[in-house]
Amino acid sequence: MPNRYEMIQRRILKDRVAQGTMCGLTVFAIVFLAAMAVGLYIKSVPVLENHSLFSLLGSSEWKPMKGEFGFLPFIAGTLWVTGLAIIMALPVSLLTGIYLTEYARPAVRKMVFPALDILAALPSVIYGVWGMLVIVPWISERVAPHFIEFSSGYTVLAAGIVLGVMVVPLLVSLFIEIFTNVPVELREASLALGATRWQTTRKVVLRKTIAGMLAATVLAVSRAMGETIAVLMVCGCVVGIPSHLLDACYPIPALIANNYGEMLSMPLYESALMFAALILFAVVLIFNLLSRIVLYRLERRSI
Repeated sequence: MPNRYEMIQRRILKDRVAQGTMCGLTVFAIVFLAAMAVGLYIKSVPVLENHSLFSLLGSSEWKPMKGEFGFLPFIAGTLWVTGLAIIMALPVSLLTGIYLTEYARPAVRKMVFPALDILAALPSVIYGVWGMLVIVPWISERVAPHFIEFSSGYTVLAAGIVLGVMVVPLLVSLFIEIFTNVPVELREASLALGATRWQTTRKVVLRKTIAGMLAATVLAVSRAMGETIAVLMVCGCVVGIPSHLLDACYPIPALIANNYGEMLSMPLYESALMFAALILFAVVLIFNLLSRIVLYRLERRSI
């Protein structure tokens, strides 16, 4: 039988092994992220050597056969579709999360929660097919004739709706988790002081969870920016800067998915597509870093 000293030594050893393993995995995640950035940059060097960064990001000319690579239409398309999706999904998700955590009966929650899990687990291609069969004809036949003479339906609006529907289950699940973690005592104290349930939700729950809601929104934006198949199927894939919601667009993920496999024989074109991936990587990274700064300031202010 091991004595007490040996047992303590074993426990200390296990603790150090666990600590070292977790530290190693954390370092690996950071190194892997840096390796992705470096790999994309190395692949992008040929196009960066032939064109200035300003011309790549500020030009609208996209003629790969002539060596002209202007990424402004693709950046604009990505921002249009992502922004529209979040604008539509955020209010719906927020109000749904509030209802399910603050007002809904347990029986309703038991029915809704599995449905949210199913919607979140559906492959994106199913959302894309749904968009092609339902949303695109609806826009072409019902919406567009009120504003323009003709539209195929493959538009910024179609892509935004499909992407917004895809993001809703993720946002609702995150909001439910955030609101559920608010201590019950805070709600009870507010109600005991005479506040209504809505006042308690607005003044206590939402104020207490503002940092978490911002983090959830950032996660949803990051997910939306990188979505490929569903957006590719309904965006129209027309190179050009959209001027309104009924214009076709061409987001960066759709550009990469549509062209990468076919253009491997053209090194400069391949490099341009890798630069497109680097742009998307940089935009998501910068957006997350800025959100972390805002979260830090909010947490400092709430202390």
